[in-house]
Order: sequence, then structure tokens, then C-alpha cells
Amino acid sequence: MADLYIIHGWTYTVEPWRHTLQILRDKGISVKMLRVPGLTEESKKEFTIYDYMKWADREIPDGAVALGHSNGGRILLNLCAAKPEKLKYLILLDSAGIYEPSLKKKLVEKAAKIGKPLKKIPVIDKAFHRITGSTDYSKAPENMKKTLVNMIESDKDLDFSKVETKTYILWGKKDTTTPPRQGTLMYEKLPNAELKFYANWTHAPYISSPEELARALITLVERMKK
Repeated sequence: MADLYIIHGWTYTVEPWRHTLQILRDKGISVKMLRVPGLTEESKKEFTIYDYMKWADREIPDGAVALGHSNGGRILLNLCAAKPEKLKYLILLDSAGIYEPSLKKKLVEKAAKIGKPLKKIPVIDKAFHRITGSTDYSKAPENMKKTLVNMIESDKDLDFSKVETKTYILWGKKDTTTPPRQGTLMYEKLPNAELKFYANWTHAPYISSPEELARALITLVERMKK
């Protein structure tokens, strides 16, 4: 069994994780990066949160320590809510999972409808997604666009009170994708959690602060082994 299992977020390559993973391995920590179907492993299937929960349950041994970044955190939160005994420890890194309907989302949806004819022009399409921040959606094939909607909608039903697993929440203060207030809300909703903010981390600290992220994870893993 690896010391740490990682489920990445909504990304089509785990290459940006390489630096952090190498530091961990150089320190003797065994890490297994799982490849999320439909993202780093291509699939034409439209996934639900239940599909991903079953996948994670198969890939991660009982009693393991697992980290979920962004959408990966959402998957692990749902798994732990359904199977509280599954993991020994859960680490959430700038995790998704808080349902927060916002005016911005509504405006993006309206803008998407209004701008649909214009978005056929590549330059305008690129500018639209840069302005709205909806890059995850724009890069996705059709089945994964539907999957992404499924993931966001699943947050409405996520019951944090059922996640009894000891949870460590790591969050970047510069995160604009899942902003710090969501980390605080998650901490307040989880029955057995610790929260730590990092001043210089963005939503992807394995890119913005790989060495600091690695040090934080090394400290946690060593603490868990005691």
C-alpha cells in the first residue's frame, strides 16, 4: 500500500504534479497518482459522482490515506460520506464540494447563450472563456461537459456531516477557483477536520508552490505515521 493516494482535479495531464511528486518520493514517501477516467484517461462515457465514487473505491485500498485536489476532493468527500470507514485519513487540497449558486454562474450561462453564434470564431471563443473563467468547460469534450455539470450539481446533495474521517484541509489564500471562504465553510461543516491556509498558494499549489506543498504533505504524512 502506498503512503499516499492522490486524485487530481479537472485536468487532462498530471505532468504539472511531477515536481511535487518527485520531492515526496525523494523523501521516501510512496505516492500513487490515480488517473481519473475521462480526464487523464480518455473515455466517451458521461460520468456521475456515483461512477467516480465506485472507481475511487476500487482504486484505493481500505484504510489508506488519500488526497483529493479540487474535483478529486469532491469525489473523496462523497466516497467518505457513503463509506466513513474507507480511509484512515483524508487530505483536501483546495477542494470542490461546496454548492454555492452565484450571480456569476447565472451571468456566464446567459452570456454563453447570447454569445453562442460569436463563439464559433476562435479568437472570440478564447476571449469569452478567459473573461468568464470557464476554461475547464471550454476544454472539455461533450461527454465531459455533461460530466462537469453532473459534478457541480452533485454538491447540492453532499452531506458533510456523514464524513467522519479525520480530515486535513489545505487551502490557498490566492485561490480564485474555489475561494478561501469555501475552505472555511468546508471546515465548519466537517465533524472532524483541521484547516490551514497558505498565503501564496493558488488553486493549483503544485504549480505555484510545489516545494511548499511537498513540505506540507511530508509533515502530514509523518504525523499520520506516529
